[in-house]
Amino acid sequence: MDKLINAPLRTTQDYIAIEDAFGASNYKPLDVVLARGEGVYVWDVEGRRYLDCLSSYSAVNQGHCHPKILAALTEQAQRLTITSRAFRNDQLGLFYQELCALTHSHEMLPMNSGAEAVETALKVARKWGYEVKGVAEDRAEIIVAAENFHGRTLAIVGFSTDPVSRHGFGPFAPGFRIVPYGDAARLEAAITENTVAVLLEPIQGEAGVIIPPPGYLQRARDLCTQHRVILILDEIQTGLGRTGKLLAEEHDGIEADLSLVGKALSGGFYPVSAVLSNREVMDVLKPGEHGSTFGGNPLACAVARAALRVLIEEDMIGNAARQGDYLLAALKDIRTDRIKEVRGRGLMIAVELQPDAGGARRAAEALMRRGILCKETHGNILRIMPPLVITQDQIDEALPHFRAVLMGGD
Repeated sequence: MDKLINAPLRTTQDYIAIEDAFGASNYKPLDVVLARGEGVYVWDVEGRRYLDCLSSYSAVNQGHCHPKILAALTEQAQRLTITSRAFRNDQLGLFYQELCALTHSHEMLPMNSGAEAVETALKVARKWGYEVKGVAEDRAEIIVAAENFHGRTLAIVGFSTDPVSRHGFGPFAPGFRIVPYGDAARLEAAITENTVAVLLEPIQGEAGVIIPPPGYLQRARDLCTQHRVILILDEIQTGLGRTGKLLAEEHDGIEADLSLVGKALSGGFYPVSAVLSNREVMDVLKPGEHGSTFGGNPLACAVARAALRVLIEEDMIGNAARQGDYLLAALKDIRTDRIKEVRGRGLMIAVELQPDAGGARRAAEALMRRGILCKETHGNILRIMPPLVITQDQIDEALPHFRAVLMGGD
């Protein structure tokens, strides 16, 4: 241990050794140590270049170190970084105005992480249930979907169906009912007079890019309207262009009562998230009932404003749709019995391998050795989610490597 404290860091293994010695063991990353990023590429500490096909789980939709977002960060950091919400700042109102106009929202509430946005939505939904819908105190219920992933806080893991996320962290908060994802009949059957909200991902990302059946989200919207229930859509990973639309809900022609965005809201420069809402729901919050020291700080707002601007001005959303269609078709064209299914929407794609194909971790490691970074989930599923600025030439450069690895090569 003492030797590691003063040891020179030169190689990948040097960095891994010091990380393993002093860091908590709550992640199992691929053994690549990244030092620099630009656009769709990242470089490791030894100078090797990789095509990033994970985009930090959609946090860098705009590509690594986008120069216009960097300029906004630098300029604002030299002026004012944080005021807390005890005072107003000259960036917050503009951020409100621009994000609400872009997403057709009445109001928004800024937070930092995606999990904080989810927690905020849960609190708002419960308070709305008691004060507006008239649910008896402490009886509010929120319906969620099996195989969901909404974050890592205690309340959220309490309604997860992933045993790895739940085990050892109980007791959990009551008030949540779990139904199968994509089953509208089971969703309808779960609604009671105490139901205040339904929380769904438009596409389940961590579960392996699970796309619901056609009509499911529209039916969920109709049921929520019919029973006076808030529809909450977690767009933290699917939103801001990832699926080829600004928000994934647009594919189904619906609008949620609460939409949650984060990750790409800052282009990967800073933790920024937001709860987008209609006025009836959000206005249940009164001063002192909810907040965040860093939420809505001027640095975060300036960065988010720039991140949204480049997303639109540079047609990243349209590019995600075009390149996503191209990449999805090319991956589906790989003929091998090792692949069970290729699915996706926009640049949110998964390749599910057969159980006897050696696992997605092996495939991710093989791709890493070929200069492509992806990540496995649920054992046999490989997620492919490059930045939205990727070009067809860059996809064409990567496809032979995907083809070789998915057909069993190293």
